Amino acid sequence: MIEIEMDESRKKNVPLANRFRPKNLSEFVGQKHIIGEGQILFKAIANDKLMNMILYGPPGTGKTTLAMIIAEHTKSNFVKLNATFSGIKEIRTVVEEANNRIKLNGRRTILFIDEIHRFNKGQQDALLPYTENGTLIFIGATTENPYFEVNNALISRSIVFELKPLDDKDMIILIKNVLADKENGLGKYDLSVTDEAMEFLAQTSAGDARIVLNNLELCLIAAPLDENAHMKIDLELVEKCIQHKKISYDKSGDNHYDVISAFIKSMRGSDPDAAVHYLARMIEAGEDPVFIARRIVICASEDVGNADPHALQIAVAAANAVKFVGFPEARIILAQAVIYISCAPKSNSSYLAIDNAINDVRTKNIGQVPIHLRDSHYKGAEKLQRGTGYKYAHDYENHYVKQQYLPDELVGTVYYNPTENGVEKRIKQHMENLKGSSK
Repeated sequence: MIEIEMDESRKKNVPLANRFRPKNLSEFVGQKHIIGEGQILFKAIANDKLMNMILYGPPGTGKTTLAMIIAEHTKSNFVKLNATFSGIKEIRTVVEEANNRIKLNGRRTILFIDEIHRFNKGQQDALLPYTENGTLIFIGATTENPYFEVNNALISRSIVFELKPLDDKDMIILIKNVLADKENGLGKYDLSVTDEAMEFLAQTSAGDARIVLNNLELCLIAAPLDENAHMKIDLELVEKCIQHKKISYDKSGDNHYDVISAFIKSMRGSDPDAAVHYLARMIEAGEDPVFIARRIVICASEDVGNADPHALQIAVAAANAVKFVGFPEARIILAQAVIYISCAPKSNSSYLAIDNAINDVRTKNIGQVPIHLRDSHYKGAEKLQRGTGYKYAHDYENHYVKQQYLPDELVGTVYYNPTENGVEKRIKQHMENLKGSSK
């Protein structure tokens, strides 16, 4: 009797995020791209036909929970190790027991290793023979990119499933499920959570289910009782509990477009302080860093252009780095690119050039490609006089020779007008020198 009371007491002290773990696939929220009905992992778990696999994704996306669901559903023996505390000795023990189990009743063993990236090369190599000969079914979980942190040999024997951060809709579903569950959730309380509070909890969780549940539990502790013993969690309470103010920024509304517009115009207007301010607003509101990076790349070409060609290189490098690194460190990369572009000399000459050229193509008689510029690398081209009279620029002084490139109908048209800013000033001088030398 005492032991049962202790178990119940321990259960009450278990954090909500651990207590409310789904026990089957129907309770699991998110990751429909890998465990939606009909997907390969869904079928493998449902039919107990598991293969070696690596579950890769940020914290709180369900890697360990999926492993526990597999443990509940499989007829194989399930063993869990954590790479932080385990090594080759523990692997050998599991292998020995797995071999004995196969000999005794033919039952296979699933070995789940959490934080597999913490195993060194030797420890990872120790798994290879047993995943290959069928002694073990290996399931690894990692927050790090397995293609960098896990041996190629182990990856080649496994299927990598990438789990993604939960979106806001998934988070709200999770919150509602917790509020309805009377056994492991918060359904036993006379508790209500406003829609605005739920949305804010979802937005500030960074796609991490553990964070949203921990924050919800914290709000429950702080929620006051009214005269009817009812507790209510509203936006004001959530802001106080998690020490995070709601930013006025709707990803699909006017404010979203207002902020991104101010962000771009601040970079274009060479105000790095304002540009970083609007960047901070977007980051704090949970904007997709890839979306922000795309806007920076566009601005680097549209508003800086050839006044500083390095701006586009920096913007593209930042966009790639953001995908590789992710938040929170991605904020530094974005800020560096934003500040560089804000401070760079500006030119929209490339933007104007292509838009004017497209307008002519759409609205004018643009004529034919001059015959001396046409392709001459085919049989019969010479008879058609294709390429006849073409002057190869590298055969001339300064690698330039004056000849007609535009169609007859557009001769004299100028699309690109370099400015006096930055590198474009040198480009402009160079083009003037070329044209002057050919007179």
